[in-house]
Amino acid sequence: MSYLKHFKRAAAVGAVALAAVSLQPGTAGAAPAGDGGNHTKVVGGTRAQQGEFPFMVRLSMGCGGALYAKDIVLTAAHCVDGSGPDTSVTATAGVVDLKDPKAVKVKSTEILQAPGYNGKGKDWALIKLAKPIKNIPTLKIAESDKFNNGDFTIAGWGADKEGGQQQRYLLKAQVPFVDDATCGKAYGTDLTPGDEICAGKLDTGGVDTCQGDSGGPMFRKDDGGRWIQVGIVSWGEGCARPGKPGVYTEVSAFAADIKKGAGRLGG
Repeated sequence: MSYLKHFKRAAAVGAVALAAVSLQPGTAGAAPAGDGGNHTKVVGGTRAQQGEFPFMVRLSMGCGGALYAKDIVLTAAHCVDGSGPDTSVTATAGVVDLKDPKAVKVKSTEILQAPGYNGKGKDWALIKLAKPIKNIPTLKIAESDKFNNGDFTIAGWGADKEGGQQQRYLLKAQVPFVDDATCGKAYGTDLTPGDEICAGKLDTGGVDTCQGDSGGPMFRKDDGGRWIQVGIVSWGEGCARPGKPGVYTEVSAFAADIKKGAGRLGG
């Protein structure tokens, strides 16, 4: 994968400045290629309301995540540096405003990166927290591809435009499912069908995740009206460009591995 074109949507650690407002799942810290258009909002996003997506987590390395268990955050593999004991990550939860004094902040104790991760596919990781985050609901994960269709919700504190800054407030947007064949035409062999799922407005662009949104969830309602996670923000070419949908880890493909990993972490 060429990092001049395709880059992960994690923010460089030094770039986690809190700007005005934003929301997009992103990729990892390579410099953006071009400006990809003048997108002044969370690339199509609006500000989320307090308590609307309570499972959302902001991670101190400049990524997003979702509360998988009371003491485990599900994020992207490219957001972390291998597996093992690690107390360097701070998870912020319970708020849409990262400067809200009511924010819950918990340190990490251990990280599990997807076994066999080498930068292509398998982009998931689990972060064990020092203590459970109480009174905040978790986000269940899809265990089959049944929900890999329709419109998805994305949310995050990442850049509101390609090359932009991280945001203070959580933003939200909706993106439609893009099938593997169509996504493959956009990305060729860089795409890993079976490991990844795509979403975005192909014709117009303008809505997407971006740098700093990496690791955050892509989710929708299940048959019972409950939120269920179908994707993890992974990568894309630029942000919100027409013809270049966002690429997400296909959660259902790794549901068994995620559950097993959480068990190993004691979650």
